[in-house]
Amino acid sequence: MSDNLACKITGSELEVMKLLWHAEDALPVTEIREKLQKAKGWEPATIKTLISRLVSKGAVRQERRNVYFYSPIISEKEYGAWATGDLITRLYNGSARELVAALVNSDGLTQEDLDELRQMFKVEE
Repeated sequence: MSDNLACKITGSELEVMKLLWHAEDALPVTEIREKLQKAKGWEPATIKTLISRLVSKGAVRQERRNVYFYSPIISEKEYGAWATGDLITRLYNGSARELVAALVNSDGLTQEDLDELRQMFKVEE
């Protein structure tokens, strides 16, 4: 995934991407509209615009069957990796250690989280 594409995905478009990422297969436009109207209260025209933008950006694939079906081209894992790297670069001058320190110092992690992290980083000698 190009950095250029990822940074162009807006918050609202990300909500569409999340819906597509968690679907088991390509979704028809009617189902996308229904789910986003219910979850977000968005108007059909807004949803159509968001989907069109994602298709234009190359983040979503459009397939014509009886109606249009949509599926993600960018995986959630790819986007997450890019977003994490971007966050570290923009806010922590490229230092992942500073990000972790900020999480620990902000009470953003529970004791259980800290224990799990210790296990992850435990190195056998």
